[in-house]
Amino acid sequence: MTKEQDLNSRNIPLPIQREVRQRCGFGCVICGIPLYEYEHMEEWANVKRHVAEEITLLCDQHHREKTGGLLPKEVVRNANENPFNLREGVSKPYSLHFSGKTAEVEIGGNSFTCDDQGYGTAMVPISVDGNPLIGLIIADGHLLLNLVIFDEFNTPVLHIKNNQLYYSITPWDIQLIGTKLSIREAHRKILIEIDFKPPNKVIINRGRFLRNGVEILVRPHNILITNNSTLISGCHAHNCYGGLIIGHHEQRLGGFMALGNLPRYLGDRTEALKFEKESMAEIEARKIIEAVDTNTADI
Repeated sequence: MTKEQDLNSRNIPLPIQREVRQRCGFGCVICGIPLYEYEHMEEWANVKRHVAEEITLLCDQHHREKTGGLLPKEVVRNANENPFNLREGVSKPYSLHFSGKTAEVEIGGNSFTCDDQGYGTAMVPISVDGNPLIGLIIADGHLLLNLVIFDEFNTPVLHIKNNQLYYSITPWDIQLIGTKLSIREAHRKILIEIDFKPPNKVIINRGRFLRNGVEILVRPHNILITNNSTLISGCHAHNCYGGLIIGHHEQRLGGFMALGNLPRYLGDRTEALKFEKESMAEIEARKIIEAVDTNTADI
């Protein structure tokens, strides 16, 4: 498809979509909700072109109101000039629909499951220095997801508190498409990708958990703690309060792995990135050696 054909198509080119998301604060410009649609303020039927400045984000309700004539175009244009999320600095909370008496979290091929064992049953798959980065609470059929994602400066960019999801507008890009939430630090650099599977499952196969100089890389089949090159894969925790426990905790937590002392990355991450690259190279080399050994054994 040529550039001219692409612009004449109703499909908005991806770079323009991203520019609109960034300008609008990753949410409906009127109410801030993270579920939105792309709206041509000058009506696609009239302009038949995709220009970022002429496109805005509206949630389904406000989109229908605008299309039906209940929401004046001028109101939409004014909101586009001063989007809700940019004014607030954070998105409007969105309620996730989790429930049930069992819960499952899958992180890099490692699974954590928990059954309701009475009021206040909890599970903490990842915790750093007493800060649960992922946690679930099950009580009387209610399943409450808690999750916080920090950037390299210990600033929270995503927070899910008892199923209420909201995020900062500072990341490079944020998308919630279907059940998948993606936060990117830069082009092709994912901070976290979460797949919500209501009513009782969460899958995280890509991303980075950062806290106090600790970096936990998540890939589809493993978790890598880059600080000391610890690789975790194929672990399963069932009805265990803790999972991966890193750093000092006032109250001792049980889990499948506890790491008390780790070298921390503080300030310049040059060495951390170098360490990460070397660690991943070692993992790939190990896979090649294992593959050769397997093939040799079959001869």
